[in-house]
Amino acid sequence: MATEIKDNPDESRYEAHLDGELAGIADYDLTDDTIVFTHTEVTVEGEGVGSALARGALDDVRRRGSLRVVPRCPFIKSWIDKHPDYADLVSA
Repeated sequence: MATEIKDNPDESRYEAHLDGELAGIADYDLTDDTIVFTHTEVTVEGEGVGSALARGALDDVRRRGSLRVVPRCPFIKSWIDKHPDYADLVSA
């Protein structure tokens, strides 16, 4: 099963779609230079959706190049802690 991650700026969230169905969201607040992840929710357990969602969202932030991450969401913070190669994105 393929997980596709998309930014949905109208809803201020990243979405994980598993086989075309919405399987998770990562809500955020966006300013000119900061993206604050506030809440993550996954509806499918055991399929790696949460990890794919965190990685996809943070990879997109990295591609944008100008944003700093504030991980207020415990899931996103924990995921970054477990993947230190993303720590450079976190706002000091």
